[in-house]
Amino acid sequence: MRKIVIIIILFAYTLFAKAATVDTIVVYSASMHKNVKCIVILPEKYKTDTAHFPVLYLLHGYSGSYRDWIDKAPDLLHTVDVNGYIVICPDGNYGSWYFDSPVDTTSKYETDVALEIPAYIDAHYRTIATRKARAIAGLSMGGHGALYLAIKHKDIFGAAGSMSGGVDFRPFPDNWDIKKDLGDYTSHKNNWDKNVIVNLVDSLQNGDLKIIFDCGVNDFFIQVNRNLHQKLADKKIDHDYTERPGEHNWTYWNNSVKYQMLFFRQYFIENKVLN
Repeated sequence: MRKIVIIIILFAYTLFAKAATVDTIVVYSASMHKNVKCIVILPEKYKTDTAHFPVLYLLHGYSGSYRDWIDKAPDLLHTVDVNGYIVICPDGNYGSWYFDSPVDTTSKYETDVALEIPAYIDAHYRTIATRKARAIAGLSMGGHGALYLAIKHKDIFGAAGSMSGGVDFRPFPDNWDIKKDLGDYTSHKNNWDKNVIVNLVDSLQNGDLKIIFDCGVNDFFIQVNRNLHQKLADKKIDHDYTERPGEHNWTYWNNSVKYQMLFFRQYFIENKVLN
Protein backbone atom coordinates (compact mmCIF):
# COMPACT_ATOMS: atom_id res chain seq x y z
CA MET A 1 0.00 0.00 0.00
CA ARG A 2 2.78 2.44 0.92
CA LYS A 3 4.44 1.80 -2.47
CA ILE A 4 1.18 2.56 -4.29
CA VAL A 5 0.77 5.84 -2.38
CA ILE A 6 4.31 6.91 -3.28
CA ILE A 7 3.68 6.14 -6.96
CA ILE A 8 0.46 8.19 -6.91
CA ILE A 9 2.24 11.13 -5.28
CA LEU A 10 5.07 11.01 -7.81
CA PHE A 11 2.57 10.82 -10.68
CA ALA A 12 0.66 13.82 -9.32
CA TYR A 13 3.89 15.77 -8.97
CA THR A 14 4.82 14.94 -12.56
CA LEU A 15 1.46 16.22 -13.78
CA PHE A 16 1.94 19.44 -11.83
CA ALA A 17 5.49 19.88 -13.06
CA LYS A 18 4.32 19.65 -16.68
CA ALA A 19 1.17 21.74 -16.22
CA ALA A 20 2.50 24.71 -18.19
CA THR A 21 1.24 24.83 -21.79
CA VAL A 22 3.75 24.93 -24.64
CA ASP A 23 2.68 26.36 -28.01
CA THR A 24 4.72 26.82 -31.18
CA ILE A 25 3.72 29.90 -33.16
CA VAL A 26 4.91 31.60 -36.33
CA VAL A 27 5.30 35.38 -36.40
CA TYR A 28 5.80 37.15 -39.71
CA SER A 29 8.73 39.59 -39.66
CA ALA A 30 7.97 42.53 -41.92
CA SER A 31 11.55 43.78 -41.52
CA MET A 32 13.05 40.52 -42.80
CA HIS A 33 10.14 39.35 -45.02
CA LYS A 34 10.01 35.90 -43.47
CA ASN A 35 8.35 33.87 -40.75
CA VAL A 36 10.04 33.49 -37.37
CA LYS A 37 9.09 30.64 -35.02
CA CYS A 38 8.61 31.10 -31.29
CA ILE A 39 7.79 28.93 -28.31
CA VAL A 40 5.09 30.31 -26.01
CA ILE A 41 5.01 28.88 -22.47
CA LEU A 42 1.84 29.71 -20.55
CA PRO A 43 1.71 29.03 -16.81
CA GLU A 44 -1.02 26.77 -15.49
CA LYS A 45 -3.00 29.66 -14.05
CA TYR A 46 -3.28 31.29 -17.49
CA LYS A 47 -5.93 28.64 -18.25
CA THR A 48 -8.05 29.37 -15.17
CA ASP A 49 -7.38 33.06 -14.50
CA THR A 50 -8.81 35.78 -16.75
CA ALA A 51 -6.13 38.27 -15.70
CA HIS A 52 -3.40 39.66 -17.94
CA PHE A 53 0.19 38.49 -17.37
CA PRO A 54 3.74 39.87 -17.49
CA VAL A 55 6.15 38.32 -19.99
CA LEU A 56 9.76 37.14 -20.01
CA TYR A 57 11.47 36.84 -23.40
CA LEU A 58 14.08 34.08 -23.17
CA LEU A 59 16.77 33.94 -25.86
CA HIS A 60 18.86 31.01 -27.08
CA GLY A 61 22.59 30.93 -27.78
CA TYR A 62 24.75 30.60 -30.87
CA SER A 63 23.90 27.62 -33.12
CA GLY A 64 20.69 27.10 -31.13
CA SER A 65 17.03 27.59 -31.92
CA TYR A 66 13.72 28.67 -30.44
CA ARG A 67 13.27 25.14 -29.04
CA ASP A 68 16.48 25.03 -27.02
CA TRP A 69 15.04 26.13 -23.69
CA ILE A 70 12.24 23.57 -23.62
CA ASP A 71 14.35 20.77 -25.10
CA LYS A 72 17.48 21.26 -23.00
CA ALA A 73 16.34 22.83 -19.71
CA PRO A 74 14.19 20.06 -18.18
CA ASP A 75 13.04 22.09 -15.18
CA LEU A 76 11.83 25.12 -17.14
CA LEU A 77 8.12 24.26 -17.39
CA HIS A 78 7.88 23.71 -13.66
CA THR A 79 9.77 26.97 -13.07
CA VAL A 80 7.28 28.83 -15.28
CA ASP A 81 4.39 27.46 -13.19
CA VAL A 82 6.09 28.37 -9.93
CA ASN A 83 6.72 31.96 -11.04
CA GLY A 84 3.40 32.44 -12.80
CA TYR A 85 4.21 34.55 -15.85
CA ILE A 86 4.41 33.96 -19.61
CA VAL A 87 7.72 32.99 -21.23
CA ILE A 88 8.42 33.52 -24.94
CA CYS A 89 11.37 31.86 -26.71
CA PRO A 90 11.90 33.47 -30.14
CA ASP A 91 14.22 32.18 -32.82
CA GLY A 92 17.36 34.28 -33.20
CA ASN A 93 18.70 32.36 -36.18
CA TYR A 94 21.92 30.36 -36.03
CA GLY A 95 24.13 33.30 -35.08
CA SER A 96 22.39 36.67 -35.37
CA TRP A 97 23.62 38.01 -32.01
CA TYR A 98 20.25 39.81 -31.96
CA PHE A 99 21.29 43.03 -33.65
CA ASP A 100 20.33 44.56 -36.98
CA SER A 101 23.35 43.78 -39.12
CA PRO A 102 25.01 46.79 -40.77
CA VAL A 103 26.51 44.35 -43.30
CA ASP A 104 23.66 41.95 -44.08
CA THR A 105 20.43 43.91 -44.54
CA THR A 106 18.37 40.71 -44.42
CA SER A 107 19.37 40.08 -40.79
CA LYS A 108 17.33 42.36 -38.53
CA TYR A 109 16.87 40.42 -35.32
CA GLU A 110 16.95 43.53 -33.15
CA THR A 111 13.87 44.86 -34.91
CA ASP A 112 12.22 41.46 -34.90
CA VAL A 113 12.80 40.41 -31.29
CA ALA A 114 12.50 43.84 -29.66
CA LEU A 115 9.57 45.21 -31.67
CA GLU A 116 7.77 42.81 -34.00
CA ILE A 117 7.46 39.78 -31.75
CA PRO A 118 6.36 41.67 -28.59
CA ALA A 119 3.72 43.47 -30.67
CA TYR A 120 2.39 40.13 -31.91
CA ILE A 121 2.42 38.55 -28.45
CA ASP A 122 0.57 41.52 -26.92
CA ALA A 123 -2.06 41.31 -29.68
CA HIS A 124 -2.68 37.57 -29.33
CA TYR A 125 -2.19 36.77 -25.62
CA ARG A 126 -3.41 38.28 -22.37
CA THR A 127 -0.30 40.28 -21.57
CA ILE A 128 0.31 43.50 -19.68
CA ALA A 129 1.72 45.59 -22.50
CA THR A 130 4.09 47.89 -20.60
CA ARG A 131 7.84 47.88 -19.95
CA LYS A 132 7.16 47.24 -16.27
CA ALA A 133 5.67 43.89 -17.26
CA ARG A 134 8.34 42.87 -19.78
CA ALA A 135 11.73 41.32 -19.06
CA ILE A 136 14.28 39.72 -21.35
CA ALA A 137 17.06 37.23 -20.64
CA GLY A 138 19.23 34.72 -22.46
CA LEU A 139 22.30 32.52 -22.47
CA SER A 140 25.63 33.12 -24.22
CA MET A 141 24.76 34.88 -27.52
CA GLY A 142 21.29 35.32 -26.05
CA GLY A 143 22.77 36.88 -22.91
CA HIS A 144 24.39 39.49 -25.11
CA GLY A 145 21.10 39.83 -26.98
CA ALA A 146 19.00 40.33 -23.86
CA LEU A 147 21.18 43.13 -22.46
CA TYR A 148 21.65 44.63 -25.93
CA LEU A 149 17.92 44.82 -26.69
CA ALA A 150 16.98 46.04 -23.21
CA ILE A 151 19.57 48.83 -23.25
CA LYS A 152 18.57 49.95 -26.75
CA HIS A 153 14.84 49.59 -26.11
CA LYS A 154 14.27 50.73 -22.55
CA ASP A 155 10.76 51.76 -23.57
CA ILE A 156 9.96 48.10 -24.28
CA PHE A 157 11.82 46.21 -21.53
CA GLY A 158 12.16 47.13 -17.88
CA ALA A 159 14.46 44.31 -16.76
CA ALA A 160 17.18 42.21 -18.36
CA GLY A 161 19.33 39.21 -17.53
CA SER A 162 22.31 37.42 -19.01
CA MET A 163 23.62 33.92 -18.30
CA SER A 164 27.21 33.28 -19.46
CA GLY A 165 26.71 36.18 -21.84
CA GLY A 166 29.09 37.20 -24.63
CA VAL A 167 28.95 40.76 -23.33
CA ASP A 168 32.17 41.71 -25.14
CA PHE A 169 32.99 39.52 -28.11
CA ARG A 170 35.93 41.57 -29.40
CA PRO A 171 38.47 39.22 -27.78
CA PHE A 172 37.06 36.50 -30.10
CA PRO A 173 37.13 38.15 -33.56
CA ASP A 174 37.13 34.90 -35.54
CA ASN A 175 34.49 33.05 -33.55
CA TRP A 176 30.74 32.42 -33.92
CA ASP A 177 30.24 34.05 -37.35
CA ILE A 178 30.19 37.52 -35.83
CA LYS A 179 32.18 39.01 -38.70
CA LYS A 180 29.48 37.80 -41.08
CA ASP A 181 27.13 40.39 -39.57
CA LEU A 182 29.59 43.10 -38.47
CA GLY A 183 32.39 42.78 -41.01
CA ASP A 184 35.97 41.78 -40.34
CA TYR A 185 37.17 43.17 -36.99
CA THR A 186 40.31 44.79 -38.41
CA SER A 187 38.52 46.77 -41.11
CA HIS A 188 35.17 47.31 -39.33
CA LYS A 189 36.29 47.97 -35.76
CA ASN A 190 33.69 50.68 -35.29
CA ASN A 191 30.86 48.20 -35.96
CA TRP A 192 32.23 45.91 -33.27
CA ASP A 193 32.79 48.68 -30.74
CA LYS A 194 29.22 49.99 -31.15
CA ASN A 195 27.64 46.60 -30.58
CA VAL A 196 29.25 45.20 -27.42
CA ILE A 197 27.46 45.51 -24.07
CA VAL A 198 30.46 46.81 -22.20
CA ASN A 199 30.32 49.94 -24.40
CA LEU A 200 26.53 50.23 -24.62
CA VAL A 201 26.29 50.67 -20.84
CA ASP A 202 27.73 54.15 -21.35
CA SER A 203 24.18 55.14 -22.31
CA LEU A 204 22.70 53.81 -19.04
CA GLN A 205 21.76 55.80 -15.97
CA ASN A 206 21.16 54.18 -12.63
CA GLY A 207 17.56 52.97 -12.45
CA ASP A 208 17.03 52.74 -16.20
CA LEU A 209 16.90 48.94 -16.07
CA LYS A 210 16.73 46.19 -13.50
CA ILE A 211 19.80 44.08 -14.36
CA ILE A 212 20.97 40.61 -13.39
CA PHE A 213 23.80 38.60 -14.91
CA ASP A 214 25.99 35.67 -13.95
CA CYS A 215 28.74 33.45 -15.28
CA GLY A 216 30.47 30.22 -14.35
CA VAL A 217 34.03 30.61 -13.10
CA ASN A 218 35.27 28.07 -15.66
CA ASP A 219 33.49 29.74 -18.57
CA PHE A 220 35.51 31.35 -21.38
CA PHE A 221 33.31 34.46 -21.00
CA ILE A 222 34.12 34.92 -17.30
CA GLN A 223 36.60 37.78 -17.77
CA VAL A 224 34.35 39.87 -20.01
CA ASN A 225 31.53 39.45 -17.48
CA ARG A 226 33.86 40.56 -14.68
CA ASN A 227 34.79 43.58 -16.78
CA LEU A 228 31.13 44.47 -17.27
CA HIS A 229 30.43 44.09 -13.55
CA GLN A 230 33.34 46.42 -12.76
CA LYS A 231 32.20 49.02 -15.29
CA LEU A 232 28.65 49.04 -13.92
CA ALA A 233 30.04 49.35 -10.39
CA ASP A 234 32.27 52.25 -11.45
CA LYS A 235 29.26 53.99 -13.00
CA LYS A 236 27.27 53.28 -9.81
CA ILE A 237 24.59 51.41 -11.74
CA ASP A 238 22.74 48.99 -9.49
CA HIS A 239 22.82 45.39 -10.68
CA ASP A 240 22.97 41.81 -9.43
CA TYR A 241 26.10 39.91 -10.48
CA THR A 242 26.94 36.34 -9.49
CA GLU A 243 29.79 33.94 -10.20
CA ARG A 244 29.23 30.25 -9.54
CA PRO A 245 31.12 27.04 -10.18
CA GLY A 246 30.29 25.99 -13.71
CA GLU A 247 31.12 25.95 -17.39
CA HIS A 248 29.49 27.06 -20.64
CA ASN A 249 26.87 24.32 -20.76
CA TRP A 250 23.25 23.39 -20.11
CA THR A 251 23.96 22.06 -16.63
CA TYR A 252 24.87 25.60 -15.67
CA TRP A 253 22.01 27.31 -17.55
CA ASN A 254 19.30 24.98 -16.29
CA ASN A 255 20.32 26.02 -12.79
CA SER A 256 20.92 29.68 -13.54
CA VAL A 257 17.55 30.32 -15.17
CA LYS A 258 15.77 29.45 -11.91
CA TYR A 259 17.53 32.27 -10.07
CA GLN A 260 16.94 34.73 -12.88
CA MET A 261 13.25 33.89 -13.16
CA LEU A 262 12.86 34.44 -9.41
CA PHE A 263 14.60 37.81 -9.84
CA PHE A 264 12.11 38.79 -12.58
CA ARG A 265 9.18 37.56 -10.50
CA GLN A 266 10.26 39.93 -7.74
CA TYR A 267 10.62 42.75 -10.28
CA PHE A 268 7.07 42.13 -11.53
CA ILE A 269 5.71 42.01 -7.97
CA GLU A 270 7.44 45.29 -7.10
CA ASN A 271 5.79 46.87 -10.14
CA LYS A 272 2.39 45.47 -9.12
CA VAL A 273 1.91 43.52 -12.34
CA LEU A 274 2.06 40.10 -10.65
CA ASN A 275 0.55 38.84 -7.43
